[in-house]
Amino acid sequence: MSRRDQILMTDDEVLAFLDEEKTVVCATVGKDGWPHLMPLWYVVRDGTVWAWTFGKSQKVKNLERDAKATIQVEAGTEYQLLRGVMLKCEVVLHTDLDTVLGVGLDVMARYGGVALDSIPGDTRAMVSKQAEKRVALQFVERERATWDHRKLAAGVY
Repeated sequence: MSRRDQILMTDDEVLAFLDEEKTVVCATVGKDGWPHLMPLWYVVRDGTVWAWTFGKSQKVKNLERDAKATIQVEAGTEYQLLRGVMLKCEVVLHTDLDTVLGVGLDVMARYGGVALDSIPGDTRAMVSKQAEKRVALQFVERERATWDHRKLAAGVY
């Protein structure tokens, strides 16, 4: 078995990793042709990565021109501990308020450490107000690369 095959993550490992980590870096292509990378908080809904951002942001302008993005989540500070998931995606921009609000509340619950149905009313109102200026990003996976160097035998790197 190749070393590349040894370090692949299974689907369950990918979902667990995405649940464990907190920030995805989203790469889009700017109008000048250069990559534009920005961090985002995200949630996984039915196995798909979602985020929300301001509708007038540069990443949204880029995605309106070209709906392709590469997103990456990574962890580890030493080679033998490196883990990551890179997804090439088509991005669906959702502007309908119900979808945007739903993603915003999911993000608030995840990063606020509370259950969705436990978000206080004043916080819901704040998220609802923010949703008016935001869009939801649905990252539809087209290709995947994963790595978990912890699967390599000690000293084999």
